[in-house]
Amino acid sequence: MNALEVRDIHTYYGKSHILDGVSLYVGEGELVTLLGRNGAGKSTTLRSIIGLTPARSGAITILGEQTTHWPPYRIAALGTGFVPEGRRIFANLTVDENLKVPVERPGPWTMPRIYQLFPRLAERRNNKGRQLSGGEQEMLAIARTLLLNPRLLLLDEPSQGLAPLVVQEVFRVVKATRDEGTSVLLIEQNVRAAVEIADRAYVLDDGRIVYEGAAAEFGQDEERVRALAGASAEKWSEDAVD
Repeated sequence: MNALEVRDIHTYYGKSHILDGVSLYVGEGELVTLLGRNGAGKSTTLRSIIGLTPARSGAITILGEQTTHWPPYRIAALGTGFVPEGRRIFANLTVDENLKVPVERPGPWTMPRIYQLFPRLAERRNNKGRQLSGGEQEMLAIARTLLLNPRLLLLDEPSQGLAPLVVQEVFRVVKATRDEGTSVLLIEQNVRAAVEIADRAYVLDDGRIVYEGAAAEFGQDEERVRALAGASAEKWSEDAVD
């Protein structure tokens, strides 16, 4: 059974057709990255999966359940964790207090394990969220979600605005999450960092999937990697996987 299956979804913002027949899947214990330039529809894909911007047509299956028209709280309760773009931590709460907000669910991720995985957070556990660096805030957002012990983790641009060394640390954590058996869908602008840790890659352009394949293979194609920021459906269509 796949942890996530998205089949031919169409999503709109008002009259604007944002996702035009997107299909993808994430296998159990697999780390998949969804790449694409700004405005391609990556975040909308995640919002459709988690139920914040429901698809008008198509089908979404999460952990064996048809969730296309479910509200976000039901999708989360099923075992889906979502780390949105922009971190969204509680600025006036300490690191420790932020981590106590979610109700812990049974699984490998506990407070001691979280502090072991994120030594920076352990050092700053008594600091308030607003006192953390951008990288530390991102780590806190991921850590808080992991305490829910999700079976499927959705990450929206975790490296955004971070220094290269911090990006390496964040991606180390994402990989460790996959290694624990969690299925991960990673939305990323940092192509090279994403393909280094992912099993498979999709490329989204203008609301359509225009490439699917092994992440390592994609990363070795210098022309595609360089062209990604300005990719067009026409340029990529001949290489797209149906």
